[in-house]
Amino acid sequence: MTRCFSLTEAKNWCYRSSLIKSGLRSTITDLQDGTIMHCWVPKTRKDSKPNLLLIHGLGANALWQWGDIFRRMMPYFNIFIPDLLFFGDSYTTRPERSEAFQAQCVMRVMEANLVRKFSLVGLSYGGFVGYSLAAQFSEAVERVVICCAGICMEEKDIKEGLFRVSDLEEAVKILVPQTPEKLRELMGFTLFKPPPLRLVPSCLLADFIDVMCTEHTEEKKELVRAIPRDRKISNIPRISQPTLILWGEYDQIFPLELGYRLKRHLGDNAHLVVIKNAGHAFVVEKPKEYYRHLKSFLVDLRPPPSASPSRTPNNENHESSCNAAEVQP
Repeated sequence: MTRCFSLTEAKNWCYRSSLIKSGLRSTITDLQDGTIMHCWVPKTRKDSKPNLLLIHGLGANALWQWGDIFRRMMPYFNIFIPDLLFFGDSYTTRPERSEAFQAQCVMRVMEANLVRKFSLVGLSYGGFVGYSLAAQFSEAVERVVICCAGICMEEKDIKEGLFRVSDLEEAVKILVPQTPEKLRELMGFTLFKPPPLRLVPSCLLADFIDVMCTEHTEEKKELVRAIPRDRKISNIPRISQPTLILWGEYDQIFPLELGYRLKRHLGDNAHLVVIKNAGHAFVVEKPKEYYRHLKSFLVDLRPPPSASPSRTPNNENHESSCNAAEVQP
């Protein structure tokens, strides 16, 4: 039976229209190696503005993940919003699935648009890609914002119980949901205080899955599997750019401990801000606070209040770090 109306497609249309009206245009870049990259770029780039790259995570496409923040950053930056490989209109016939390869493809898109210098914001999986961009192309990346990306996780963390889900294949089924039940499970993990998920109609969840999660399904699963493979902190490079780390206090996808690890790994060059009473999806739960920290770091060029990175937070340390995040930057 042909679908008569899709709420997800309707919202897609609204976001797409908003980007176009705001001065962005949809572009396709053929990297000439079996890789096609889609990216939203400025219709007219202003040399007086710096450039900002917004890198999405898993789940919904880039339109959904950045649709509410890009408008607030447009007055200050030339905005670039790529679709990572196997999302939106980006894909490759090559076998690579690492965040390093994703980063190389994004960099080639920026070069194709004659962008030599830029800052970036990476959200969840996009944070892995953004960190790799900063490490590989340090001369191009100026400032870095990492949002709830478990860059300093290790492969052994999965079996040692750091995560709520200790089986990688089960995690893959949740992060790339194919049924309303798995999507409800994902919502429960990402939100600090999710709505009564059993009351969310299955037809709406199925519609979202049909639009967002049915193309390149196996390739997306391979992306998730590639994240922890042979991963060790000792092999993770230390980036040199000023870095802001944003983390939800009750993140159940990438626990807060990983935020503290990343801060310790980068040292004084990074600032960790913990968003109180929020989970992995703090960009949805605390959008005003999220924007305030982005603007302070990227526009005002001021460091935010930093949380103590000296050790894994117990209740006392955790509370003090969260209070620090509430100080006006």
